This record gives sequence, structure tokens and C-alpha cells, in this order.
Amino acid sequence: MWYGGASVCLYFTDRKKYIIEYLMAERSRTYWYHKQYPIDLMTEFTVCESLASSASPYMAALENPKPYGSLVGEMLAACGMLYQGCCVCEIGGGYGSLMKGLLADYSSLISRIVMIDLSKHLLRRQRTALEPWKEKIDFVHGNVMELMPALSKIDLLIVNEMIGDLDTWKDLTTSELPDDVADLVTRYSLEIPPQGGFHFNVGAVRLVEAISQAGIPAFISEHSSDPVIPEAMDYLARDLCLQGFPREIPLKGHSEFTIRFSHLERVARFWGKDCIGGSLADLVGIRKSPKMRFIFNARACATDEHAIILEFLDHIREYRWLIIR
Repeated sequence: MWYGGASVCLYFTDRKKYIIEYLMAERSRTYWYHKQYPIDLMTEFTVCESLASSASPYMAALENPKPYGSLVGEMLAACGMLYQGCCVCEIGGGYGSLMKGLLADYSSLISRIVMIDLSKHLLRRQRTALEPWKEKIDFVHGNVMELMPALSKIDLLIVNEMIGDLDTWKDLTTSELPDDVADLVTRYSLEIPPQGGFHFNVGAVRLVEAISQAGIPAFISEHSSDPVIPEAMDYLARDLCLQGFPREIPLKGHSEFTIRFSHLERVARFWGKDCIGGSLADLVGIRKSPKMRFIFNARACATDEHAIILEFLDHIREYRWLIIR
């Protein structure tokens, strides 16, 4: 049964009730929220939607203003992960903005696109956004963890700002780990705090495990609990924990969690995969200028543009990207 969101086994012996495991722990699940709720991404900050269009005011923070999907595509092409005839699958594609920007520049290379999402509402938004390329796109309504074994002839997975929505165990203690967490920590030698409560990204770890076992190259990006700071932008580390554990981000109708990227890397490397990654601020090309430093450090915005740049820097500094192949 479920008790307060946690798995609880009840045994009745000698007229006593024993709650065997996870009494104090809670597993955060967003499955039904994403499956049934008419999701509005405008109620939360996402890098993808902030940079969805070249007309976005957030472009003021970029050295070379381009839509986010175009910037991601440029990096993937440079890494040899977009090539003639490839098939790309995006998991949890939101409004379709990343794929729209990517296809605008690289559709000639891609033979087939698969968009997988739990939300029928978001799949409808994706169909509209990607109408110009509809002949080469399949839209699939389903749970990626259930679909992973059936995915075939996929050359690249894109998991952008989605992995933080997956199941996360909350308020764990090292001495009383749920069985699924204990198994993952032991198998992959994952670091956990020696004491105190912490959250654990069990869904994110399981997805990377499945991706690695399937042998499909993947691009992942998300808020991180262990962010990396770009060179020449050391000021972004201000008041930011660089070696933390997942943090809950309360949002409308659900919560997301930052991701311990070192855990994802350990899982992928366990399965013999290579990993490269870095700061999303570097990937999108934040301007490395005295102006950016001043705006962030001053925290006092004289213009609307300054306020927009400060908001963007404050969010994107926590994001990382990771390629597994």
C-alpha cells in the first residue's frame, strides 16, 4: 500500500502493527501530474523556453543569440552525434521548442524523429510547433521507462530539462535506505551524505541505467546539485553549493529536484560508456564580459534588460549538460 507517498508493508502479528520500511521517507512522483494535468511551462523557468525564439529578451545574455535548439544542435553536430540519416528521439519534449530550433538548422541530416511524452496536452503542443516536419515525426504517448526496451534504430536520445521530474526519494537517512536506493548506491558506488537527511534521484539514475544498457547515445540537461562554473565566470559560484545533493524545487501542482550529475556519470561509466559534459551557461554562450559580472554581483537592476539578465544568470548557473555515448 501507499502511505504518505511512501511504500509501506504492514504486517499484523501478535496483535501488533509493524510498518516495515520507509515510514519516514517519501517518494516524490509526478507521473499522474504529467499524464493528466494540462501543463503550463510558463509557470516555471526553463532555459529551453527562455531561449525558444531569437526574439526572446533573454537573448541579451548571449554572445551569439540563437534559439536553444539550434545551439544544442550545433554542439551535437560538432560532437558527431548528428549525421546524415540519423534518427533522434526526444523524451519529454515540452512545447517542442528544442526540437523546432534543432530541425530549423539540421533537418536535412535527420531522417526520423520520435517524440515521447506522458502528457497528451504537450504532445498536441509539439505537433503544432513541429508541423513543418510532420512527415518525419512520430508522436508517442507513453512512459519512457516502459518504452525503453522497445526503442530500436534510435541514434540519439535527447532528455532536456525533464530528468528532474522523475521519481525522487525524499528525506532519506544513510542508516535507513529503501531497498531500491541501497541497491543502486552499492552497485554503482554512489556517494551519499554520511549523516543528515537527503534526497535521491532514483528515477534519473534508473533512466541513465536503462540508456546505458540500451547502448543509445544521449544528451541530458537539467538543474544540478553539483554544478560546474564556466571559466572566467567565477562570480556565478556566489552562494551556490557546488557539491550538494538534490534540492526540491516546489512548482505548481508538483515538485522537481536538482540532479546529482556525478551519480549519472558513475552509472554510465559502470556500463562502459564515455561521458563528457559541462555548464549549460557555456553551451549557450553566456557573454563573458564585465557587464555580466556587474549585473550579477550588484543585484540592483537599473533597467528591464538588467533584470532579465540577472534572472537568467541566476537560473542557468545551476544547469549542467551531459553526453553519454
